[in-house]
Amino acid sequence: MSTSTATAPATATAPATATAPVAAPALAPAPVRRLTVLYDAGCPLCVHIRHWLLAQRWLVPLALVPAASWEAQRRFPRLDHASTLREITVIGDSGQVWTGTDAFIVCLWALAEHRPKANWLATAAGRPFARAAMYTASAWRQAVRTEGHPEGAEVPACDDQCPVPR
Repeated sequence: MSTSTATAPATATAPATATAPVAAPALAPAPVRRLTVLYDAGCPLCVHIRHWLLAQRWLVPLALVPAASWEAQRRFPRLDHASTLREITVIGDSGQVWTGTDAFIVCLWALAEHRPKANWLATAAGRPFARAAMYTASAWRQAVRTEGHPEGAEVPACDDQCPVPR
């Protein structure tokens, strides 16, 4: 597996468009040192993106966990797990939660080669492109997603231990 163990600087914060659902207005954003990406293990596109993320060089370590799995429910008991199967969800180590377009941008922000693009996508000029990418991925995902498992599979496509395909 070619994941990076590089850590983000202590002051790294996620792009400005991503917001925590429960945050005191007067507090500065918490630094992000680790992200958990909940992906749909029954979606071939989501599994492909999971493998792609694992092959990238990380500025912020990523844990990739199947959405609505026992492990996701154990780690995040107060999260609406049914909604995590409908849209990508990313959780920061300080409890920040990003969904949909914001989650997509945060995933790119965690990657060394894609952080500049994530910073641009988080701007007013870039956000329509991020939304379009998410809309396209969502439409394709709905067309190919299977209920529970990819076609022909007896178990979910991957868990946190799956290797990156060669």
